[in-house]
Amino acid sequence: MENDGRKTIVITGGSDGIGYAAARALVKAGQNVILVGRNPEKTARVANELGVPYHLADYSRLSDVVRLAGELNAYDRIDVLANNAGGAQRERKLTDDGFERTFQINLLAQFLLTRLLLDKLAASNATVIQTASIAANLFGADFDPADPESENGYTSFRAYGRAKLCDILFTRELQRRYGDRGLCAVAFEPGVVRTNFGSEAGRFVRFCYHTPLKYLFTISPEKSARRLTRLALGAPGADFTPGEVYSFKKLLRLKFRDADGSAAASLWDACEARLTPWL
Repeated sequence: MENDGRKTIVITGGSDGIGYAAARALVKAGQNVILVGRNPEKTARVANELGVPYHLADYSRLSDVVRLAGELNAYDRIDVLANNAGGAQRERKLTDDGFERTFQINLLAQFLLTRLLLDKLAASNATVIQTASIAANLFGADFDPADPESENGYTSFRAYGRAKLCDILFTRELQRRYGDRGLCAVAFEPGVVRTNFGSEAGRFVRFCYHTPLKYLFTISPEKSARRLTRLALGAPGADFTPGEVYSFKKLLRLKFRDADGSAAASLWDACEARLTPWL
C-alpha cells in the first residue's frame, strides 16, 4: 500500500463493534484502513463492504499473532496500530500456549504484535492505541504485579479489569521505552459499548449486554468509536498527551497507583519473559 499522504491504520478486532465503527468512519475520512479480525466470514464481509485489505488472527493462538505480524510488516508503513481486540471469559482457562485466556487475549497477544512490529512502527513515527476500559478502575485497582494471570481470586470481572489495567501500564511503558524513537503510545476507555462483547463472560455481564437492558447501560459503537478515531487522526502533543489514557477528551484518573513506573516496567519484563519463544 503506497503512502499517498493518508494514514495507514491497522485496526484489530475490526469486524464488529468499536473496531468496525471506527474502520467505517476512517474509510469515510479517506484513510487507508487495514482490518484484522478473528472470524473469517465476518471479517471478509466487513472488509469487502469497506473496500479494505484484511488479515485473520485468533489471539488465543500466539502463532497466529506471529504470522499476522509477518503479514503486516510487508506494508510500506503503519501510521497507527489500534490494539482494539479483546474479550472476557466466564471461567479461568488456559490457552494452548499455557497462559490465562483473558490475560493473553487482552494483553499478551497485543504486546507480542506490537513488539514484532516495533521497527516498522518506529520508522513510521506511528501511534499505538490501546482500547482500555473503565473496568481497570472498577475491578482492576487491586492488581498484583506478581500475579498478572489472576491465579488467586479469579472472577471474570477481576481478570478483565486487571487485563485492561495492564493495557494502560503497557501503554505507559511503551511510551517510556520507545518514545524517543518517534513512536507514540496512548490508551482510551470506550465506555460501556453496545456490542457482542461479554458473550463468553459471567451471567451479569451477559445480562447487561445481551438483553433489552443493554440500551440502558450502553452506548452505541459509533459514539464510542469517535474516541478511537480522534486519537488515530490526532497529533501527539497537540490533540493528546502520549503515554496517557483518556475517557473521551479528558484524562482518566487511575485508582491503581504506579507513580514511579515500577509496576509498568515489571509487567513489561514479565510479558517479555513469557513471550520469549515467540519473539
